Amino acid sequence: MSSIIRLLPDHVANQIAAGEVVQRPASVVKELLENAVDAGATVIKLVIKDAGKTLIQVIDNGKGMNETDARLCFERHATSKISIAEDLFKLQTKGFRGEALASIAAIAHVELKTKQAEAELGTHVIIEGSKIVSQEVAVVPDGTSFIVKNLFYNIPARRNFLKSDTVEFRHVIDEFERVALAHNNIQFVLINNGSEMFNLPASNYRQRIVNVFGGKTNEKLVPVQETTEIIEIQGFVAKPEYAKKSRGEQFFFVNDRFIKSGYLHHAVTAAFEGLLKEGTHPSYFLYLTLPPNSIDINIHPTKTEIKFDDEHALYAILRATVKHSLGQFQVSPVLDFQRDETLDTPYALENTKSVEPTVQVDAGFNPFLDTDVKLGSYEYQKSNRSYEDVFSRKSSSGLKSSSSGSLSSKMSASSFPSYSKNTDSNSSWETLYDGIKPATEDILTAQGHTFESEVKNETLFELDDTERNFKNQSYQIQKKYIVSPIKSGMIIIDQRRAHQRILYERYLESLSLQNNSSQQLLFPLTLYYATFEMELLKSLQTDLVQMGFLFETLDNEKVIISGIPVTISESEVSIVLEDLLNELQSEFPDEKDVLKDKIAKSLSQSLAVKTGTYLTDKEQENIVDSLFACKEPNVSPFLKPTFITMRVEDIDKKFML
Repeated sequence: MSSIIRLLPDHVANQIAAGEVVQRPASVVKELLENAVDAGATVIKLVIKDAGKTLIQVIDNGKGMNETDARLCFERHATSKISIAEDLFKLQTKGFRGEALASIAAIAHVELKTKQAEAELGTHVIIEGSKIVSQEVAVVPDGTSFIVKNLFYNIPARRNFLKSDTVEFRHVIDEFERVALAHNNIQFVLINNGSEMFNLPASNYRQRIVNVFGGKTNEKLVPVQETTEIIEIQGFVAKPEYAKKSRGEQFFFVNDRFIKSGYLHHAVTAAFEGLLKEGTHPSYFLYLTLPPNSIDINIHPTKTEIKFDDEHALYAILRATVKHSLGQFQVSPVLDFQRDETLDTPYALENTKSVEPTVQVDAGFNPFLDTDVKLGSYEYQKSNRSYEDVFSRKSSSGLKSSSSGSLSSKMSASSFPSYSKNTDSNSSWETLYDGIKPATEDILTAQGHTFESEVKNETLFELDDTERNFKNQSYQIQKKYIVSPIKSGMIIIDQRRAHQRILYERYLESLSLQNNSSQQLLFPLTLYYATFEMELLKSLQTDLVQMGFLFETLDNEKVIISGIPVTISESEVSIVLEDLLNELQSEFPDEKDVLKDKIAKSLSQSLAVKTGTYLTDKEQENIVDSLFACKEPNVSPFLKPTFITMRVEDIDKKFML
């Protein structure tokens, strides 16, 4: 009987291994950048074209390779990082499996140019699908240059699996940032489609973070520093007010290697307890240094997961360190029992006695006297005025004024004009028309018509109007639901989902018809974003202008907005754009209609009324009316039900025994 087990050819085995090592263009970028770092390079340049699908080139000034190594590096399990199994427990380099270059060469067109510093000439190797096309001597600069073209050219299914260029380039940026942040002593340059996106000079950790994420990041950072026998921690955490809704700026580096750890992430978030808004995540850049023999990094093909010997101790130390830094720089609230210094008695008045104020009363003061009255140091001069009105009203009522004393002597006949004022309370302009009837009334009366004495404000449908007003009345429950009566019972509406549906259809119509109005800002609004986020905004500029946004400046550093849609307030602009960028970073569709749909969904989710918001009767009425005016009122843009109905029969069943 013939054997059924056979060895796979090398090129087939390499293609299978490529499924673990090379998942997308970002995987190639990671492997090549880490090889350049291990080669001792001080300057590393990354060139990308079409998000890495067409071209990925990494150029470094490292130690280079000789002619034999240039050929041998593309073989499986060929590595210069380890020689025996014990080396796995004291790794100081990035790659060590020896499968990266072999896997890349199996699914792409690869060119290698390398030269050592002491050599006169270098080596130029061309490989296509694990087959060496040529190898020759060439004049090349010191270091190594890898060129990877047409990724997945021989595996069409894998190439079709790739996302849009925007999404794939986002993954490339992530890998570039992870390597650049871990090695601040190396200069990194990134060129995308012929334009330079990053030029990061060698600097300290803080400057490297600021150069990657923008100049406004500097004011957000809080330093973290702690050294123990187990671990050394340094880096930065962002202030709580700058926490984002998406997880994108969380970096852990262990021995200059980027890792992902949900356990350590929980330790950092625990330190921010009580400082973060619900649904937000803190940003942090933490560099951990541990003995190589206390960690195991050979547990995942991507080498982004690490097993620690004592995770509980690391958790406690990391949490305490971050919490101490937040308190040290007065970020977290503290209990202060010290007295307010403004309430202390000044030194000059400390030994003096207080003087009790005195009250002076002039018993002979009469406000009706036309005399000069002096109280203390103040002189009171009464104006010469007439009391005609006062006493004329009293006289008309039958009251007699007093004629005794000095007051009567002041009030002589010559002091007042000789006229009398009619102050009869019963007299009015209406008395002028007493007894007068309109001529039309006499004519109609003569013809036999009669008139009612009072106008009756009654309507024939008064009862029906009352019922109609009751039916249109709505109520808010728990600041979350709107209850409105209907003919068959009542309807319960989720106010947030209903408002999402309303806004979604409005924004989708604006993007389709391109007729949305804009309001001019008195003072332009300036916003700062990371480099990749600015590139994403440039690709969205046309659609945002159709929505009503007006951009005065849009470059690699900042965006200046001079106009916004009328449905958005100025304070909501930054939140809306941030949510939109976070939504599109994970998936940026190529189709225009799909992109408009995602923009409308993101804006409706950001601007919809929040659960727990009190609504007036008018606002409730508007939501109810606008919801049932939509094309699809039953579901929200995210396919969640917007309302439910409850019939009277269902309510009656609840009361049955």
